[in-house]
Amino acid sequence: MSNNPKEYWDNRYLKHQTGWDIGYVSTPLKVYFDQLENKNQRILIPGAGNSYEAEYLHQHGFTNVYVVDIAPTPIYEFKKRVPEFPKEHLILGDFFELPQQNYFDLIVEQTFFCAIPPSFRRTYAEKCHSLLNKSGKISGLLFNDALNSDRPPYGGNKEEYVGYFADLYNFKKFALAYNSIPPRKGRELFIIFEKI
Repeated sequence: MSNNPKEYWDNRYLKHQTGWDIGYVSTPLKVYFDQLENKNQRILIPGAGNSYEAEYLHQHGFTNVYVVDIAPTPIYEFKKRVPEFPKEHLILGDFFELPQQNYFDLIVEQTFFCAIPPSFRRTYAEKCHSLLNKSGKISGLLFNDALNSDRPPYGGNKEEYVGYFADLYNFKKFALAYNSIPPRKGRELFIIFEKI
């Protein structure tokens, strides 16, 4: 992976090297979103990429959805695809440098965690904690698969992840996803971690 993450990820989008991109909101997240009742909660999707999750939430009446990505291309493409999405909720920048404190109610995890080097995983847990309101949550999917150790997507397992999050969050849900898309069946953990 390049020493310049912005350039690395933007080149992946420009060259259509986006094997993780399934072209729609994944089933576990769609089912979870459909159960959310508060459509005014502040939701952040880090490393959002083409952000089908943000598009789905927006189309279903959620008014405070924010996306952040370090790569300009997916942000630009999202603006074209979903022109009615609030421009001020599209953040081109580094998730780890976001200035908000205790601001978001929900952070949605979908293939961002596996894209960052494992040495940043504890920093991710801490950054989410600082961004979330009291009792705010991280919800979404983590890979339960070895994957790669030298390039994204980086693998991992439940035992490893517990070490990053246990002292910062209550684990409300931390189990194998029952409704993963076929290529990811048996390889994803669905999580709901509530900030302590």
